[in-house]
Amino acid sequence: MTDSVVNSTANSTAEAPRRAVRSFVLRAGRMGTGQMRALAELGPRFVLPYTPAPLDLPAVFGRSAPVVLEIGFGMGAATAEIAAAHPQIDYLGVEVHTPGVGALLKQIGDRGLSNLRILQHDAVEVLQHQIANASLDGVHIFFPDPWHKKKHHKRRLIQPEFIAHLVSKLKPGGYLHLATDWQDYAEQMLAVLSAEPTLANTAEGYAPRPDYRPLTKFEQRGLRLGHGVWDLVFRRV
Repeated sequence: MTDSVVNSTANSTAEAPRRAVRSFVLRAGRMGTGQMRALAELGPRFVLPYTPAPLDLPAVFGRSAPVVLEIGFGMGAATAEIAAAHPQIDYLGVEVHTPGVGALLKQIGDRGLSNLRILQHDAVEVLQHQIANASLDGVHIFFPDPWHKKKHHKRRLIQPEFIAHLVSKLKPGGYLHLATDWQDYAEQMLAVLSAEPTLANTAEGYAPRPDYRPLTKFEQRGLRLGHGVWDLVFRRV
């Protein structure tokens, strides 16, 4: 599933960001029997091993199709819904937490999805080693950890260095879709993306929620309570 032939020129155009501060903390979580069964039965097929070499995406999915990367899919409900609604697109989900991986695998089995693969690893290292430059048609980052305390803002995933590296993995015209329910993080996201010279905003500021992004139960509850949600959709120029 790995591609031993890599365009070294293309892969040297963007330096990988140094991993000094992690944007996540591994937490223990309970797993149900369905999740554990899905890990055992479906994990070998749908969870890709981490290897420091670019993935051959057509070989991974068994076809040539647009590929969208999702970073931090949580429990995977929205990921599975998006993949089920768009069978013509292949989705690669990155998540470090085992309960979330098990939950998404269960959704894959229940829904009979064939256009989803999972990498259970640090997204920064996945981008650095496993995703070739200009190979993605889109990237989703929905509700990343806001690290709401000011002293922890350095842990937020959306930083200029990370975005510059992430954008190098997009094809020209490929899109980057972020969403958050923390206003100050939304403002930071907008500032970071707007400052990246290889990105262009598709809206005047924040974007309307695209139809393909389903509302989560948590988001619906927040909206009923008057909480805001901000979507940002930018394209690589």
